[in-house]
Amino acid sequence: MIDPFFPLSCRESDGPDVSASHLTAQGFDRVFSANLARLTAGISPAGLASVYVEWLTHLLLSPGKQIELGVKHARKHAKLLRYLTHYTLNAETPPCIDPLPQDYRFKNPAWQQWPYVWFYQAFLLQQQWWHNATTDIKGLSPASERVVSFIARQALDRWSPSNVPWLNPEVTRKTAATGGRNLFEGWRNFVEDAERLALGKPPVGAEQFRIGEQVAVTPGKVVFRNALIELIQYTPETDEVHPEPILIVPAWIMKYYILDLSAENSLVRYLVQQGHTVFMISWRNPQTQDRDLGMLDYLQQGPLAALDVITDIVPDTRVHATGYCLGGTLLAIAAAYLAREGDDRLASMTTFATQVDFSEAGELMLFIGESEVAYLEDMMWDQGYLDGYQMAGAFQILRSNDLVWSRIVHDYLLGERQPMNDLMAWNADLTRMPYRMHSEYLRQLFLNNDLASGRYEMGGRPVVIHDIRVPLFAVGTVKDHVAPWRSVYKIHLLAGSDEVTFLLTSGGHNAGIVSEPGHPRRSYRMRTHRNSDTYLDPEAWEAETPVSEGSWWPAWQRWLAEHSSSKTAPPSLGSAKHARICDAPGTYVLNS
Repeated sequence: MIDPFFPLSCRESDGPDVSASHLTAQGFDRVFSANLARLTAGISPAGLASVYVEWLTHLLLSPGKQIELGVKHARKHAKLLRYLTHYTLNAETPPCIDPLPQDYRFKNPAWQQWPYVWFYQAFLLQQQWWHNATTDIKGLSPASERVVSFIARQALDRWSPSNVPWLNPEVTRKTAATGGRNLFEGWRNFVEDAERLALGKPPVGAEQFRIGEQVAVTPGKVVFRNALIELIQYTPETDEVHPEPILIVPAWIMKYYILDLSAENSLVRYLVQQGHTVFMISWRNPQTQDRDLGMLDYLQQGPLAALDVITDIVPDTRVHATGYCLGGTLLAIAAAYLAREGDDRLASMTTFATQVDFSEAGELMLFIGESEVAYLEDMMWDQGYLDGYQMAGAFQILRSNDLVWSRIVHDYLLGERQPMNDLMAWNADLTRMPYRMHSEYLRQLFLNNDLASGRYEMGGRPVVIHDIRVPLFAVGTVKDHVAPWRSVYKIHLLAGSDEVTFLLTSGGHNAGIVSEPGHPRRSYRMRTHRNSDTYLDPEAWEAETPVSEGSWWPAWQRWLAEHSSSKTAPPSLGSAKHARICDAPGTYVLNS
């Protein structure tokens, strides 16, 4: 690697400036951007400034829009005044504006009492006005409109009356009832959290869920290890199993054991109990020295290496490959590559909350532009990786009301600790992303959408999703803010499979997948599309597909069974070539 600060001899050239001073200037800029990125949570100030200027310029050049906003502002003031007048005469008067269905900040009945009802009604009207002010502006690009609307919403949420102690009736009443003890407890919670964050410790309560003891407890053996993965083969629990094993490829943005949490909500354990042989990839958490690991390394040392091992342990049979989130995207690339090469070792492919077309990737796209990607690259270049805390911050911003402000109110203003559960403990077990891999992922997949466009290459030739012909099963979740289900649904337009089964389940990106039988308030829709069927757009699919109550796991398991052969005796754990290395969950998952 060339050190940008190392003086190089200069030569005359008509090409790009490669002088020592130019490289030194570039290096200085990268160091400056990297340090600034740490202060701005990885959000590019230049990107935000350019969007703000674009919005403000178009708004200033739209006098009709300005007049409309002025009229709306006056009407909302009049509407609020009229409501407060009626409320004074009758406290049962319905609110003049209701929160959005997903907004739970003002559900407590105390918000309907004076003066709090005025605080939150005025806030909601203001929020509605700002939505009008940042949308439907002639000449403003849709991408910029989404960004500026998102920024306005974040700024408003920061100053919501629910976040201000003296404007929140739940806080004021508890403060009066406890003599301020809630604020004292909240301060202690804040100090404890700050100390843990500074020392790199997990949040309070996470220590109750130790890997291999309370979570990741399904018995098995590590049967293969390379520089990037450990491959776990789980111990059978039935006398007979379906011959076709299941290979699960989790995302390396997370620890694998979200699919093997506590015994009662472990997808791995459920599959083993249903008579399936299950293999799981456990990714190693990269360090600074792994900065040059790329997507090709993850592909070759991940699913392709695991597939070689499985076909040695369970020879002469095909594999049900399953990928979750980014692991599903990698699996789709691997499946397209295998199809291109005429390799028929896959029996089927299942994806959980996985995108292969990133043209409509939801609010994450707000952070994926040239300015933002270059900013993140500078930060990763300096560290050698993207830190888990930096990555988690972006996800939290997308759901700041649920993940940030509600927690601040609950833990610090009300002084009450939210009980830790296994999913929350797993979510705090953060991982890193190597510089080169994440840069390639952001540019080739998110920014350029190369995979869906047929431009993504392996071995100098494109890999194309349309080449995938095995039966497909794709799972989307209703509240997914990482992989919106309509984006996941695009697999219908890309895959060449004769059979594509799409399942839409309740919940979000993580909780919707961890949906064990017996979990309350779970439901799903499922429909299979065949080549002879007419395409249904997502809205028509949702309207025409009936709802089934309960967990989606049994429906997927039945689908796997239908695409498997008759049961036989379980295979051995490992083989002569791939001996057992250690007990599950292995060692890589323990790396912090």
